[in-house]
Amino acid sequence: MSRTRSTPARPLHHPTVFEPLTFVLIVALSAFGALIGLHLITTLGISANTSVIGALLAMLLGRVSILGLSKMRSIHRQNLTQSAISAATFAAANALLTPIAIPFAFGRPDLVWPMLIGSAAGLMIDIWVLYRAFDSAFLPATGTWPPGVAAAETILAGDRGGRRALILAGGAVVGVVGAFAGLAMSAAGVALIGNMWALLMFGVGLFVNQYGPGLFDVDLTALYIPHGVMIGAGLVALGQAIHLLVGRRSAKAAARAAATASKAGQPAVEEVEPGRPTVDPARLRRAFGEGFALFVLGAVLLAVLSGLWADMSPMALIGWVLFAGFAALVHEIIVGLAAMHAGWFPAFAVTLIFLVFGLLVGIPTVPLVLLTAYTATTGPAFADMGYDLKAGWMLRREEQNTAFELAGRRQQYLASAIGCLVALGMVALLWRSFLEGGSIPPVATVYADTIKAGLGADGVLTNMLIWAVPGALIQLIGGSRRQMGVLLATGLLVGSVNACWLVFAALLGRVIYRRVRGAAADQELSLVGAGLIAGDSVAATAQVLRS
Repeated sequence: MSRTRSTPARPLHHPTVFEPLTFVLIVALSAFGALIGLHLITTLGISANTSVIGALLAMLLGRVSILGLSKMRSIHRQNLTQSAISAATFAAANALLTPIAIPFAFGRPDLVWPMLIGSAAGLMIDIWVLYRAFDSAFLPATGTWPPGVAAAETILAGDRGGRRALILAGGAVVGVVGAFAGLAMSAAGVALIGNMWALLMFGVGLFVNQYGPGLFDVDLTALYIPHGVMIGAGLVALGQAIHLLVGRRSAKAAARAAATASKAGQPAVEEVEPGRPTVDPARLRRAFGEGFALFVLGAVLLAVLSGLWADMSPMALIGWVLFAGFAALVHEIIVGLAAMHAGWFPAFAVTLIFLVFGLLVGIPTVPLVLLTAYTATTGPAFADMGYDLKAGWMLRREEQNTAFELAGRRQQYLASAIGCLVALGMVALLWRSFLEGGSIPPVATVYADTIKAGLGADGVLTNMLIWAVPGALIQLIGGSRRQMGVLLATGLLVGSVNACWLVFAALLGRVIYRRVRGAAADQELSLVGAGLIAGDSVAATAQVLRS
């Protein structure tokens, strides 16, 4: 069966972000994405994945034959632009404005600029660690990463058309209509793409979050039950990550890599078998080890700029710096795992866990404010870059060329870095108009108020420890591939009205359709799920533009 492509079948070189046209579009779309993120986080308390919007805009520009815009018909250039706009959206909203709003809401506006510099450092470290760790056994390119699948399928549908485009478009229409009706259509889309056991636990968590208080007459959040489940699941997930980090490559793989390098006379790019990670355990260890060291240095920078070094004893300062680095790293890992499997991430709740721990151990208020803000910086941009690299991997995998994949991955990292820098500039220019005008992200107010109020009830630690046990057990049972405990806790923490029913309905429909359709079901369901997620994203962006 023939197919048409608007790009060369075997590109020899991956487009770069520094091509003049591509660079200008990346900067412009990043500024647009940052504005969307800032508006959403200050009005609705959420941020949207704008990667599909970036891809659609690049496609439209590629249909224009003047000023060299036809170059944007390349799916790889479209991938670079969507990577940049989504990075800028999450960076501006989650990684920059929300952290600096915490000291502002606490009544310390003098700490905004030091926190902005510290958050900028944490943000750049965040995406660098993901870039180094992506396509490892821990964060595999073959993982679900649902919004990444949606972005890639959107780009491919625009490039190839045909039945694939019709299925995706149908899903997108349903997604837009459902989103405007107030339904979390991305939840259904994720359930059609991801691991069924993981998504089943996610649905259970959403169900208990919505109906548990009424059924059992108990306030789950006030008792920190979901937080306890996440602590148990998160600790086991951390242990599973360490197990992968201390692993060793097989003798066969090591011999193959050595032979490849020896034949070329230098360290060469190893051609990787389909499905085998390009990042081995040794590189994964270095990525997280160097990431922790950099996060500690970022915490040192924040302590110096904020004046903490003058207010704390040497031992207390060392403890604060080390714990801040640890919290930043663990936060991004847990958020990244949830995002990889569910497409949603409980960044607010995981940050709150470290905040509560700080209250329990008696960290003074100002150091705790800065610790909370620094921890909140990491995770969202980490997860978003995972989505984008997944999209790029899907677009490049037909080439079966490891060097091309790694080159494209590097260009995506650079595009995301440019997007983050543009977001930094936007926040630096606009934070006063937002925060001093009363447009403070709701989660920042919650963090600040929690620190002011302290732990109002006894037994918080006991409750969290008790509920950590089932979280840990479920995570152990599911293993590192399914992340069932983390997904259960994610559902318990994020909450979205009636999202559980959408997840359950999508999972049931998936089982039935597989039995009816057979082998072709998975690809078609993936297209429908990608369309639902894309439609939900378009609807969220349209609501911003309309307002």
